[in-house]
Amino acid sequence: MGLDERLEDAIHEHGGRMTEQRRVVLETLASLNSHPTAAELYEIVREKLPDISQGTVYRNLKRLKELGYVQELDYGPGASHFDARVEPHYHVRCLECGRVADLEIERRPAPCIEEARRAAGEWVISGHRVEFVGICPKCRGTETEQRDREGS
Repeated sequence: MGLDERLEDAIHEHGGRMTEQRRVVLETLASLNSHPTAAELYEIVREKLPDISQGTVYRNLKRLKELGYVQELDYGPGASHFDARVEPHYHVRCLECGRVADLEIERRPAPCIEEARRAAGEWVISGHRVEFVGICPKCRGTETEQRDREGS
């Protein structure tokens, strides 16, 4: 059973229907190597569906997240980013521009994570998030160019 069929079945089970907008939102997000904000995804989806509203994109992202087909990456203040790759994996975030990218390393339990889980006592831990932050190549290039122009 393909993604479209599984998604359509999941939506029907929850009293919804598979719309063209929902399909295009998910297919577009899944086709991107970036992790766009809802506003960025809206601009991309509008190229395929010019009449789609921003609210429709936001509602479909929320619904796809509820159904487990999209994950929301919330890094505090600012807009959330979205990812159609929902299996556990790490991300790296640029401190300058906010860009988020997949970090292709094996995700395995570290001893300190297991120790933290035990130390949580009666808490029921549902997961963890390790955030890698730095400066992306594009921003690093911009910084280097600025320093060169300023003579630093």
